[in-house]
Formats: sequence, structure tokens, C-alpha cells
Amino acid sequence: MANNPILIAVTGASGALYSLRLIEMLLKSDRSVDLLLSDPARVVIKQECGLELQGDGESVVKAVLAFLKLPAIDSLDNIKSKRLQHFALKDWISPVASGSGGGRDMVICPCSMGTLARVRHGISENLIERGADVTIKEQGRLIMVPRESPFSPIHLENMLALSRLGVIMLPAAPGFYNRPQTVAELIDFIVGRILDRLEITHDLNPAWPNIAKV
Repeated sequence: MANNPILIAVTGASGALYSLRLIEMLLKSDRSVDLLLSDPARVVIKQECGLELQGDGESVVKAVLAFLKLPAIDSLDNIKSKRLQHFALKDWISPVASGSGGGRDMVICPCSMGTLARVRHGISENLIERGADVTIKEQGRLIMVPRESPFSPIHLENMLALSRLGVIMLPAAPGFYNRPQTVAELIDFIVGRILDRLEITHDLNPAWPNIAKV
């Protein structure tokens, strides 16, 4: 699946910067990204990042690339050359909606507890849930980044059930042993862990043996 786009789904949990930084690192690693946004995610992204994402497709891609300060774009062809595409939640003819679209890795970052519950029970009312369902049934790699505190027994049972199906649960819980000095370093800790699970080389976090001794 190395040549297939990585599906990034952003839901309404707090932690929008994780997803935006992940998209940036994937694009810089010459990987293609298919992006899905829930309606609550748009609200959270505006609240937490000051980034307003309106419409679908080209308008979202342009806004995201501008926020990330990646090379300017002026045409749909150039957008595609940058390997970032956005699909509407009800775009049922997109490759995301079917296993026939090819195997892919998927990351739901951050993952709300509502999305977690619907994926666990196979409810596919939008393309995020359907994308996760397809990834599981096609035995692809699905990474969920839950962001909630505290977790209720319902949340934990849903995570356990999905983990037993092979879904990777990677909570947004950054470590502090590398003595982070900025919020950006905390973000990079989690993004680096996601990239590790995707088997994508990066330099965001030092490997454990290389961390300076206290």
C-alpha cells in the first residue's frame, strides 16, 4: 500500500493541530493524502487553529496548504500534483467508499468518542465511518488517535473491541522524557508515533537510546 494515498479523517475531538501537522509531514514525505472532515471538525479547527474551512474539494485543499505554508497553488492540476485531495462526507462514489478503490492506510486524528463508537458497531452514515469500515474489512492498517479525558467504561470497551480487530489505538498522550519546550514539540511527539506506525521515516522524535541522559 506504499503507493496508495493515506486517508486522514479529522473529527470533532480536540487536537486539530495533530492532524494538520500529520498532513504536513506526509506531504513532505512525498505521500499522497485523501482528507475527510466531519462538520464538528471544521468547528474545532476554527476554534483551535483559526483556520476556517468552507466548502469541499479545492477550496479546502487551498486553505489547508496555505495554513501549512506549503507551496502556493493556483489550479486544480497543481493541487493534484501536491498529492492532497479532499472528499465531501457524502461522496459515495469516491475511492474511499469501496474496497474496490484499493487498499490503504487510514488515520482518524483526532478521533471523537462518537466516531469511535460508530466504527466499532459498523455504522457507516458518512465517508469517515465508511472509510474505517472498508479499512477493517479489507484488513488494512487503521490508526485511531482518541482524545478524551477521562475515558468512560463505554469508551474503553469500544477501544478494546476495535483493538482486538487489529485497529491501532494511539491516544493523544505525549511523553515528556525528551523535555519538550514548546507545544509544537508535544504535537510532534504524537505525529512521530503515528508516522512510526505507518512506517514512514521522520526526524521528529529521537529514538529512545539516543535521548540525552538526565
